[in-house]
Amino acid sequence: MKDIFQVIDTIQLSEKATLLSETSNEYVFKVNPRANKLEIREAVEKLFGKKVADVRTANYRGKKKRERRADFGRTKNWKKAFVRLEDGETIELV
Repeated sequence: MKDIFQVIDTIQLSEKATLLSETSNEYVFKVNPRANKLEIREAVEKLFGKKVADVRTANYRGKKKRERRADFGRTKNWKKAFVRLEDGETIELV
């Protein structure tokens, strides 16, 4: 998993993510579930050209869909990464 475009899927733009970016200089990304913290750090540094101070990750299970019938399923499992940048570094979000 060396390609940086396979590591980071999207940036999460929610109320909590916006609050984190304003208060503690943290940005939230949806990443590949098989990516580790070192790969996430390297991908953010190469993609945005910023220094990363810390990376935290959280794994989420997919939600159940149509549980009342026999043909129920799940949405995909996914992983969220909280990336804190060094002081003075910011990512401009359009």
